[in-house]
Amino acid sequence: MSGHNKFSKIKRLKAKNDAQKSKVFSKMVKLISVASRKSKGDVNSPELRSAIEKARSIDMPNDSIDRAVKKASEKGGAEMESVTYEAYGPGGVAIIIEALTDNRNKAAGEVKHILSENGSSLAAPGSASWAFEKKDGEWTPKMTTPVSEEDEPKLEKLIDDLEENDEVQDVYTNAE
Repeated sequence: MSGHNKFSKIKRLKAKNDAQKSKVFSKMVKLISVASRKSKGDVNSPELRSAIEKARSIDMPNDSIDRAVKKASEKGGAEMESVTYEAYGPGGVAIIIEALTDNRNKAAGEVKHILSENGSSLAAPGSASWAFEKKDGEWTPKMTTPVSEEDEPKLEKLIDDLEENDEVQDVYTNAE
């Protein structure tokens, strides 16, 4: 009965939690890096300050935050850029996907692959954003779309798959 003691259970649970934290922390590092490059390392700029506050709200260590700011403000390194994709999901739900990447082609390919695996595809720019309004950097739906009981699990799986991608920062839908 090896592998069934209390220590093994704790070890597996800790590994799972650490993997989830690592994924969230890496997204925050990208966000801080972009804000730091835009502000040229000025910690008092509103964009960088809000990115740091967002990182602190998820209990990201201060040394990791400082390292991300310092690394991004130095010359060299890949230029990170924000990319917005639009799509329609199961049941005709409009989806806006915000990604942060240093390679647009790679990010587009990964998002297209995830969408196609879940029976959706990328839409033309502006085809889904009309259903949203951007307030304080967040997309809020102007109108909502009802989702049937059979489409709801498909939509949840699509959103989970998109959020697991390292390039994707946020996913917004107008589902009820």
